[in-house]
Formats: sequence, structure tokens, C-alpha cells
Amino acid sequence: MNAARSGESAPGTAPRSVAELLSRFPAISPPVSTAGAAVVIVLREGRTEVETLLIERSERAEDPASGQVAFPGGHVADGDGSLVVTALRELEEEVGLTRSDLSGELRYVGTELAVHFGLKVGVFAGLLAPDAQAPTARSQDEVAHVFWLPRSALSGSAPIVRETSLGLAEVRATVYEHHILWGFTRRVICRFFGVTSQDEPIGPVFVPRALEPP
Repeated sequence: MNAARSGESAPGTAPRSVAELLSRFPAISPPVSTAGAAVVIVLREGRTEVETLLIERSERAEDPASGQVAFPGGHVADGDGSLVVTALRELEEEVGLTRSDLSGELRYVGTELAVHFGLKVGVFAGLLAPDAQAPTARSQDEVAHVFWLPRSALSGSAPIVRETSLGLAEVRATVYEHHILWGFTRRVICRFFGVTSQDEPIGPVFVPRALEPP
């Protein structure tokens, strides 16, 4: 049973309201020279708890992120004046949300290193506005599904086998409905909410498609 469905709260030290969560981080926009990509942690006040918007990437043989659960985001493009520009552009391209769909400015959570690709990723967070349009998969070539993850889902984890930066290995994952959250995205969201992730301290942002255990 999912922790979110059972009513079990996730352990951690982070505040529970979106306002408290976001108030911990500055509303600044680092230059694109500080990272090669940017992602957005989009939050909303769900019926009973804070929820995070996540995407599941489409299955594509040429895409190293094929089938993976991730935050909306992507690589810096020519002409992006800052990492916030990158984050907002990718947010609109992938799930159709614009700056007007967010309450206030994006908050800069920090920069995380994606060791597998040698890539630094700027992480931002923002609150979905009350009158925002519903996020949807804008391009089926890139995004297969969008869904909201309740914070309490992070209270449970299971071992799975995946191809990591250190080779085929068993890692911890959060399984919510049919979605499997692990690696970079799980570490970032657990750290954001103050939940112990039990993940390796380093690892990939995007990795090849999951391998079945031998």
C-alpha cells in the first residue's frame, strides 16, 4: 500500500506548508555559466498535504532519460539569459506551465552535480497558482505522463536494480502507483522535504532504461 494512501506521514524536518518550504530559499537567478541544465520543483497544496509535480519521460531508444521519472526541466539553450529562463522555458515546453501559472518568483534551491553526465543542474521551486491551468504532457515524444506526488509517498522505499554511474547496482526507490522514483530526482526531492533518502551520495540525473534483475 502506498504511504500516501495509508495516511502515514513522511519523516523529515522540512516545514509542511508550501509557504514555509519556499521561504527557506532565495528568489535569485544564477547565470547559465553555473550549470548546464535547470529543473523546477512545482508544488501545490493538495487535499491533505503538499504535492510535487513530476513527469515520466517517453520511451525513446536515443534518449538516455527514456522512461525515467523526473522534474520538468532540461538543458540550457543558446539565448537563455539565466537559469531561471532555462527553467521556465523547459517548464512550458514540457508541461505547458508559464510564469503566470506560478504564484510569485521561482526560488533557487541550489545546484546539484549529475555525476553520470558530468552535468551541474540548477534546482528551482515554485508554487502553482490557484487559477493555473492544469499541467499536461505537451509533447508525447518527450513526456509520456505528468502526475502529482504526495509528500507522504516518500516515507516508503524499495530496492530495485538499475544501471548507475557505478554500473549495475541495487538502489532505493519510491514506488507510487505505477511510477518509480529513484536516483537524482528522488535524492533532490527527499532533501528538499528533509526526508532521509538512503540513496548513494552520487549518481546520475538521467540514466539508460531500467535493467531487469538477473
